[in-house]
Amino acid sequence: MILLQSPSRFILQILKDRVSRYAAAQPIFLCGPNGISHVAHAEYSRCSGDKGVDIDCHTVEFDDVRYHIQFSTRNPKVMVLSVALPLAPPEAILYDGLPLGAIDAIKAAYGTVVQILDPPKDCFDLTMKINLTKLPTDEEQRNVVLTQIASVREVVLGAPLKLLLKHLASKTVAPNVDKLVALVHRPNESFFLAPQADKVTVVYPMRFQDSIDIVLATSFLQEFVEARRTAALNNAPSCMWSPVPPLELKGVNADALDANAGFVTFVVFPRHVEGRKLDKTVWSLLTFHAYVSYHVKCSEGFMHTRMRRRVESLIQALDRAKSDAEKLKKLVHGGSFRRLSMKHEGDSRH
Repeated sequence: MILLQSPSRFILQILKDRVSRYAAAQPIFLCGPNGISHVAHAEYSRCSGDKGVDIDCHTVEFDDVRYHIQFSTRNPKVMVLSVALPLAPPEAILYDGLPLGAIDAIKAAYGTVVQILDPPKDCFDLTMKINLTKLPTDEEQRNVVLTQIASVREVVLGAPLKLLLKHLASKTVAPNVDKLVALVHRPNESFFLAPQADKVTVVYPMRFQDSIDIVLATSFLQEFVEARRTAALNNAPSCMWSPVPPLELKGVNADALDANAGFVTFVVFPRHVEGRKLDKTVWSLLTFHAYVSYHVKCSEGFMHTRMRRRVESLIQALDRAKSDAEKLKKLVHGGSFRRLSMKHEGDSRH
């Protein structure tokens, strides 16, 4: 099973490149024979010549999550990262433009390495200033922090989901939370959580634009439910599919329930969010629609490939049949024949 990766490879590569350049450009202080510190000029001069370039680039991920990365060689200690989240539908509740618990999740994940700028840059929901000097000196720990920064999408969008599932692990319900919570995961689309002390029910209205995608997704989701019933997946969350909204969505606005590929329901129990399972469960639920879309497109591409191969094989068969017919025609008409009259036949006898 192919799953999407949490850290953005593009952001992670830029972060590692900036950190390596910044570390290489730093002077190395050594203790001289007289006890006076001096700079290792040879190494410093070699590295300081490669100052890098200013960075001001935009990138987009699946489900319309946009990033803006800024870096200036005049201040190589700082990098600015802005994030634009998918446009939230009316039923999703945001706090200062961010999901529930996003600010606390950012502070807990990044500590003093990241500073949240208020207000964020225009057309973005979050702007963070990353201080490269406050990264851990140990390479392994530093890579962990950089990977976490590149996973800002999961930290921000997954904050309310993680909050609710943490309470589920302790078999409690988060305070000041509605009986039905709508969380944004795609532009103008949300999925729903019904938290309880012993379980959390997650419901996805599945929407697709292309008519072929609708048919493939409906078939895929039904097979997805059937696969859950196998013995090897007994410990996985229970999964159900329905063409109509389940009872948990009673009273929800009709526009939010406009699903052309049915509704998928997962029931998550405390055993699914214990220890390290929590982060994996959060990311899998957060990207479930993208996961289905990915496999629908792969199935469509596979069928197109099979059809093209079938057409090519038929064309080759027709070409071979045409070649055999031409050979037979040449064999039959290879000699010339002439009908003789009675006069010509008598003359030929003499």
